[in-house]
Amino acid sequence: MHDDISAAWRSFDLHAPTDEHRLLAETLQTFVAQEVEPQAAQYNREERFNLALFRRAGDLGLLGLTVSESDGGAGLDATAAVLVHEALSAADPGFCLAYLAHAVLFVHNFARNGSAAQKERVLSKAISGEWIGGMCMTEPEAGTDVLGMRSTAVRQGDHYILNGRKMFITNGAIDDRTTGDVFLVYAKTDSKISTFLVEKGFSGFSLGQRLHDKLGVRASMTAELVFDNCVVPVSNLIGSEGESSKHMMRNLEIERLTLAGMSLGIALRCLEVMVGYSNERKTFGVPIREHGQIQRHIAESYSEFRAARCYVYDVARRLDLSSFGNRVDADGAKLFAARIAKEIADRAIQVLGGYGYMGEYVVERLWRDAKLIEIGGGTVEAHHKNITKDLCRAPELIRR
Repeated sequence: MHDDISAAWRSFDLHAPTDEHRLLAETLQTFVAQEVEPQAAQYNREERFNLALFRRAGDLGLLGLTVSESDGGAGLDATAAVLVHEALSAADPGFCLAYLAHAVLFVHNFARNGSAAQKERVLSKAISGEWIGGMCMTEPEAGTDVLGMRSTAVRQGDHYILNGRKMFITNGAIDDRTTGDVFLVYAKTDSKISTFLVEKGFSGFSLGQRLHDKLGVRASMTAELVFDNCVVPVSNLIGSEGESSKHMMRNLEIERLTLAGMSLGIALRCLEVMVGYSNERKTFGVPIREHGQIQRHIAESYSEFRAARCYVYDVARRLDLSSFGNRVDADGAKLFAARIAKEIADRAIQVLGGYGYMGEYVVERLWRDAKLIEIGGGTVEAHHKNITKDLCRAPELIRR
């Protein structure tokens, strides 16, 4: 490596407002520098999931970060969640995406909506990393259009029969043959959507295919999951039938905010690499930082990164994890940060020239990883629609 991952922490305390946040930031600094960064390039190259590292995150208490202490978690807030996603993504956005799918899409969601009996049986295994979880919403023909999903669940006595296929599921596979351990699966019961807890080994549940050759985030495993007359006990219904819209909307806010946090980590690392290289590389007898074209790339990247960081952490500070109603800014933060990350990564490659195009300087990997955030967790087009709809319905949101 030609840059120092620890350099990415110089201004981190600004957004770690309490002693708990600062302790978390210190833990993350050590974890990322000593354990996440050294493995990132290899696992990306080999398209493998680092299970041992994932369970190490469990040992550090990161997998149950936003779960209440009474349920065995750390009891922290949205700011803490953004801190983790920014930190991990400065080194390995692929690993961070696997973390997000587990800690936010499964653990956080399940802890908020599962019953006491369900949580007692499952939650400790998910928080420790013994079980790896995910969330199944997207289908081959239904992504952003959630209401277009075709998966169905029909009750038969003490169980449901679940049928459908879910596509692009992060943590859907651990390797080419093995699914994750537990999933929150959305399916239609009559005309409304319900949530089911589906566990590895259930009859009729299988891995369709692990998806290879992704553009980026290659250290997170993506898969198609198949539910063919899958037998799900009635006790694994989350809440009541037809309640899933509430589950989805609440969790989408923290999902989109943490994806914005991932964008911050990508942008921060690319900016650090860009500045470091501009100090070292000389052309025409002077460091390239002296050239106006390079100065523009650095200056614009820095100002946009700082703006994005302030926006994302401001939304995190105001986000109430126990309710929902801040979609406009959860979408807005992700929309802005995702674009900034991709553009800063692109500028970093341009500043580094031929070296930026090579894996040695990490920015080409981060450039590939950045694109995912404009697609996953809601496309930028979906954010345009949501923000416009919310602002036109409630213009007072602009001034709050």
